[in-house]
Amino acid sequence: MSRVAYVNGTYSPRDEAVVHIEDRGFQFADGVYEVWSVFDGRLADFDGHMQRLHRSLNELKIEIPMTAAALGVVLRETVRRNRVRDGIVYLQVTRGTAPRDHAFPADVAPSVIVTAKRIDLSKGDRTAVNGAAGVTQPDIRWGRCDIKTVGLLPNVLAKQAARERGAYECLMYDEMGLVTEGSSTNAWIVDENGKLRTRDTQANILRGVTRAAILKLVEAEGVELDERAFSVEEAKKAREVFVTAASSFVMPLVSLDGVKIGDGKPGPIATRLREIYLEQARREAI
Repeated sequence: MSRVAYVNGTYSPRDEAVVHIEDRGFQFADGVYEVWSVFDGRLADFDGHMQRLHRSLNELKIEIPMTAAALGVVLRETVRRNRVRDGIVYLQVTRGTAPRDHAFPADVAPSVIVTAKRIDLSKGDRTAVNGAAGVTQPDIRWGRCDIKTVGLLPNVLAKQAARERGAYECLMYDEMGLVTEGSSTNAWIVDENGKLRTRDTQANILRGVTRAAILKLVEAEGVELDERAFSVEEAKKAREVFVTAASSFVMPLVSLDGVKIGDGKPGPIATRLREIYLEQARREAI
C-alpha cells in the first residue's frame, strides 16, 4: 500500500503530496514540528507534545491552525490510512505561503503537514540491549533551541558526524565544555557518585516530552536526581550515559569518543527507565 500524507486539508499519496515553492518552511525554516511515537495505532504522550507544539507556535507568533482535538483527528487518521501499528507520526506547521520576504506576511494561513511511518521497535530494543556508541562535538545551534523549529541543519551535521564515526548519537557541548543535548535527544548521565544528572531546561535546550516523562518516573522510582549540567569529561567518567527522545525512548550509550563508559554495558538505571517508560507509554497512549 502506498503511503499517505496530509497536506493542508487533503489526504494524498505521499509521492503526490506537495507544498508551494514559497512556503516559508521551505524558504526560511519558518515553522515547527512534533513527533509522536505510535504504539498499537495510538499516540504516546499526546498532551505533552501538543502543549509543546502550542508553545513553539506562540514563541514564533504562528497562528495555531486548528484545535488540539481536531489536530488529534488528523494525526490518528494519517496513522490509520498508513496502517501504522508501531511507528511515528510527524507533524509540521509553517507560517504558510507568501511571496518571499523576511518579514512576517499578513493574513496567511499556516501550512499543516502530517506523515506517518512504521518502525520496527525490536531493532531499537536490540540496540538498547547492547548499548550504542556516542561521539561529541561543539554545539553550533542558534540561541532558541527551546523552540522545536524545522531549522535543523546544525543537528543534521552533528548526526552525520556521528554516522561517519560509526556512532548512534552525537552529544553537543557549549563553550564551557558542558553537554547541551544530543543531535536529536536529551542527554543524561549517572555520575561517579551514582547521582542521575541532566541539564535543566532553563538552559538553551529543548524541553523534551520524553525527558519530562522520564523525570516523573525517576521520582516514582526514588532515584536521586540533579538537574545540573555535566561536562564531556564527566560523561566519559560516568557510570552510565543515556539519551532520551520520542523515537529512541531511552537509549544507553556505552562509549563516548571511543572511551568506554562504565563497564562498557548498558547500566541498570537506563535499562530500568527504558523498561518502565515503554510500559507506561504503551499503557497510556491514546
